[in-house]
Parts: sequence; structure tokens; C-alpha cells
Amino acid sequence: MKRKTSEKVVELNKPILDAIRLIKEEHPFWGYRRVWATLRYHHNFMVNKKRIYRLMKENNLLVKDRKKLKAKRTPMRGKPQGSVPNEIWGIDMTKVKTQKGWAYLVFVIDWYTKKIVGYDESYRSRSEEWLGALEQGLVKQCPEGVRNKNLSLVSDNGCQPTSERFMKSCHQLGIKQVFTSYNNPKGNAETERLMRTCKEELIWLKEWKDVEEVKKEVEGWVYEYNTNYLHSKIGYLPPIEYERRALQEKVA
Repeated sequence: MKRKTSEKVVELNKPILDAIRLIKEEHPFWGYRRVWATLRYHHNFMVNKKRIYRLMKENNLLVKDRKKLKAKRTPMRGKPQGSVPNEIWGIDMTKVKTQKGWAYLVFVIDWYTKKIVGYDESYRSRSEEWLGALEQGLVKQCPEGVRNKNLSLVSDNGCQPTSERFMKSCHQLGIKQVFTSYNNPKGNAETERLMRTCKEELIWLKEWKDVEEVKKEVEGWVYEYNTNYLHSKIGYLPPIEYERRALQEKVA
């Protein structure tokens, strides 16, 4: 009797496990919570997190705990918190190794909606490229202009956001710059988390030929991220849908 029951459970779990394996093939760094959210909200599997955790553990599909990546430094001051779209943005840069040299990828993200509003890819990482990513976001999100909109831009203390050109441009646009405290890796946490996601979901998964290939792949990845990526902090909604609902509430 127990054997039949066990066989029945295995049979019931098979489609769930198959779906988990497919998700992990595309997203090898995902933990059980994000896998559960994708199964629940994208594939309509009505299962709880405990069941997904157990299946992933039994089949060696869990991500190993990376304790070395956890920041232990104490923040010197609190970070700003957004309450509406286009109130607080974050900007940062990461590197991509290509066959023709390092390429630099700059992202601008809305902290409230988690939406990538602007980005730039280049073999250089000057204030010009950072401004290019910022301006792309402004054109898309604030076509009527950003002055008097109380937009804040959070960054670290790197040479690009602290350059005279970048700071002058922000001042002219009416954007308030907010710099993280020194030795505070959590001060720009939302943007840093996006960088880590991009590395795990895209950059680390293949060998790159040149910056043109990076541009092509990043464009598709950003669209997928904004349209379908589920965030636990915003009720397992993708950024574009969360932004749409937030703007509707604001109008109402």
C-alpha cells in the first residue's frame, strides 16, 4: 500500500518537477521562492512553497548558500525609500568580458517599480555613457520634462556620477543626486541587486564576441525583465504591470 501511495505521489509530482527543471535550465541561480512564483503566476501550478522547496532539495536543484557574498559592513545612514514611480532612481555599472575587450553596461532602475528605465553598453565607461543611460530613462519616463518632479538619483561615489559634467547635467535637469555612504554596500542595494540578477541571468551564461552582441542580447533581456520578471517585494508582479497599477492609483 505504501509503495502504491509513493508511486502515486511521484506521478503527481512529475509535471511539477519537469517544469522546475525547465526553469532551472534557463535560470540556474534561482532559488525555490522565485521558482515557486514562476510556477504559480506564469504556469498556473497551484502549489505551495514548501512543496517546491522539498522537490528541489530532493533533486539537488537548490542554490548553494553563498555566505561570502553577504555584506557585513554597517551602513552609516539610511537609504531613501520611494513611494511612487519616478521618484527615486538608481544608477550603476558592471563589466562584461568580450573577445574584443571589456564592455561596460550601465543600468538605471526605478527603485519603487523595479523597472529598468535606461541602459547603455559601450567599450568605455565615462560620464557620457552614464548620462546616455540616464537620458534614455528621462525620455521614456518623463517626456514632459523632469524639472520640479522631485526625482532623486542614487549612486555610489565613483568617478562618473561625481564628475563635473554629470553633476552639472543633473543640476540643470533638476535631479537631486544622492550618494551612498563610503563602505556601505547596501546603500544602493536595489541597483546592486539588479546587477547581480543580470550577471546570473545573462552575462555569466555565455561567452561574448563583442559589444554589439552584448547590446543585442541586453535589449531582449531588459524587455523580458520589465515585462515578465516577478519580484517578491512588489507582490510577484513584473515591473511594467506594477508601474501601471501604481500610476492608475495615483490618478484615482
